[in-house]
Amino acid sequence: MTNPNIDSPIANIAQTRLDRRNFFRKAGYFGLGAAVSGIALSGKPAQAQESAQSMDTTAEILTAFLIAEDLATTFYYNGLVGGVIQDPNLSGPGGTARIVTSAGNFGNVDYLRAALTEEFIHANFLRIALTGSQNNRTADPYQTFYFPDGTFATLANFLGILNALENAFIGAYLTAVQEFSNKAASAAKGTLTGPDAKYSSAQYSLLAKQFASILGIESEHRVLGRVIGNENPANNLVYESVDGLTSIYNGTSSAVVALTPFLTESTGPAYSLATAISAVPMLSVEVTDVAIYS
Repeated sequence: MTNPNIDSPIANIAQTRLDRRNFFRKAGYFGLGAAVSGIALSGKPAQAQESAQSMDTTAEILTAFLIAEDLATTFYYNGLVGGVIQDPNLSGPGGTARIVTSAGNFGNVDYLRAALTEEFIHANFLRIALTGSQNNRTADPYQTFYFPDGTFATLANFLGILNALENAFIGAYLTAVQEFSNKAASAAKGTLTGPDAKYSSAQYSLLAKQFASILGIESEHRVLGRVIGNENPANNLVYESVDGLTSIYNGTSSAVVALTPFLTESTGPAYSLATAISAVPMLSVEVTDVAIYS
């Protein structure tokens, strides 16, 4: 059975006035102002896309995805502890993330617990890439995220946001693979300038491979969200898409524009990253944690 309201919660976000100036100021810890996630945007001509991508620095891209993975960690945690967890497609009436009733679905709950674990590990990976350590999580640019009222109250609302977020994550990682591939080619020719010149062509190729690896996991999350919502077929795409994104930071169709509503108080209630991170050991399930290093 399909859910005709699955995309409705994101509609208000799509109409939110984006406060980019505030976003740039708050992300200044890394001297950047970049992040990724959210809603689809219209595409731009190839020349404009290439120009915007060429302006994205490696540090901006990495910070963008750190914020996105922090957002995802916060999202999945609150799905596991919010009212939605008692839906029959999850833990069932009276159930919790760790106690699934006979009226619930143990497998679906574990899908969400695994997603929480994976997004948390992705954030650690990006934090190490930026700072050399995964431990100083309180220094991440954003510690609070905002979701539309009711996001974690009903399955329709929760899956609507899940679908929108995962599609945007997929699009952003696809775009980043392209950007890192372009930087690898430029590094091989010796034409990179500024802070990006310190990375070799091999390092950029590795980053492209690592981001493609994470992209595959985000695609799993998208499909498993559809499984939870009884959307058939759950694996409904021949190719994943860039979701309208043409760059990560610069340009009008950048991922930074798409993320801003989840960083804006007017979107809805506030949710703490620190609270989500503190609960990961209790709510996580075992996953295979093998990163690509060569």
